[in-house]
Amino acid sequence: MRTRYLSILIVAFSTIAFLLGLIIININFLNDIIKSTIVALSFFIILNYIVVRYLIRKEIYEKVRTIYKNIYNYKVSKIDLKQKIKSSAIGLDQTNKEVDKWIEDNSKQIDKMIALEQYRKEYIGNVAHELKTPIFNIQGYISTLIDGAMEDSHLTKKYLLRAEAGIDRLIAIVEDLDTITKLELNEVSLDIKRFDITQVIRDVIDSFEFKSQERKVNIILQHQDPVFVEADKNKIKQVLVNLIENGIKYSKDEEGEVRIKIFDMEDQYLIEVSDHGIGIEEKDIIRVFERFYRTDKARSRQFGGTGLGLSIVKHIIEAHNQTINLRSQYGIGTVFGFTLKKGE
Repeated sequence: MRTRYLSILIVAFSTIAFLLGLIIININFLNDIIKSTIVALSFFIILNYIVVRYLIRKEIYEKVRTIYKNIYNYKVSKIDLKQKIKSSAIGLDQTNKEVDKWIEDNSKQIDKMIALEQYRKEYIGNVAHELKTPIFNIQGYISTLIDGAMEDSHLTKKYLLRAEAGIDRLIAIVEDLDTITKLELNEVSLDIKRFDITQVIRDVIDSFEFKSQERKVNIILQHQDPVFVEADKNKIKQVLVNLIENGIKYSKDEEGEVRIKIFDMEDQYLIEVSDHGIGIEEKDIIRVFERFYRTDKARSRQFGGTGLGLSIVKHIIEAHNQTINLRSQYGIGTVFGFTLKKGE
């Protein structure tokens, strides 16, 4: 409608201007129709050019101004916007490019928001589930005791021990959540020192002696010589505990093996923790470091754990400005590898 109105306005103005110019000039040139027509036509072309240019520029400016106001969320002032549009550096082609870029950026933001919303829903669901299980267990044990089981001293002790185990699990979940939150907010100060990583690995292996024997899993450190790194000793010990425990937990039922290797990488060392366990399916590999994500939920809960271990591992390694990677074949085994800076 606006374009049709503008076209009619231009045609009407041009016709009237030409006729008036022809009449006025014809009188001045004493009825010399040829000269009058030439002069009137020249006047008409010049005047029409000015008017049409003004109307079109005004129309385009209004349209482009609206576009830019939408693109830049009204952050550009009228003066700056006018200068930007009138600048020789901006035109319809440039406007089209900026609109395309704006659409692409917003599409990415929308996709990211959708993914984050989905992650938020899954995360809340996982937190609720992890907390609900021990809470309901504790509630069940206490209710049973209140209903009369306390008369049996043996049963009372048994249920109290189970309730205590449930409380310990709740405490572990809360502590792990607190650790991840602090790591994400950079509120954990690292105590960087030089230490022998092989000795730390041996200490962790010793701490899993009973569990590894129970699961019939051999833990092997292939590198026996001292290897000095610069890192937070306690945090790296926490990383090793999580990775080795995972290797034991997900090993096959018999003759399992967790192997720790150390590789010299110029200014870094690469520490790999591998197992001959059940492995991870390809679709799960990109998500194993997410909070509460479990590749085998039934097996994970059977052997305990909060579902936050690998997420903590990733945050600790990244807090050291180092990298962690994962290789796995389903049914064959998994290899976790992380780097640490060499100790001077």
